[in-house]
Amino acid sequence: MALPRPCVSAAVLHEDALDYTPVPSSVGLARSRAARLVSGWGHPGIAGDAALVVGELAANAVLHGSVRGRLFRVRLTLTASAVRIEVSDARGERRPEVGSPSGDEKSGRGMVIVDALAARWGVLPRTVGKTVWAELDLR
Repeated sequence: MALPRPCVSAAVLHEDALDYTPVPSSVGLARSRAARLVSGWGHPGIAGDAALVVGELAANAVLHGSVRGRLFRVRLTLTASAVRIEVSDARGERRPEVGSPSGDEKSGRGMVIVDALAARWGVLPRTVGKTVWAELDLR
């Protein structure tokens, strides 16, 4: 099965990246920052979706991608056609999957949400770790 390809655009209009400590409180901070940035970049209509995607990917980085002493990074870029969200962590062997949790399971829905909101998403290997990316097309 071929991986989705990221959207290729001529120019990055805005970009932001910040490293976070892999603790649960960082998820809320990253989510709030994403909503504020995307709204400030002129796209308040998708700021909530961007915040939700950042929150799910950041939660995965904290729960499944953390290594003691290593931070995770959230990077957002805006092009003329999409908002791209990237979350990089230190655990390359732990790749996200779209699960199918039963109704009574309390976890396992993060990538289901990302898959539903993003036009495309995928995983890129890094020398140490991985980057999970998702793109929200501008409406």
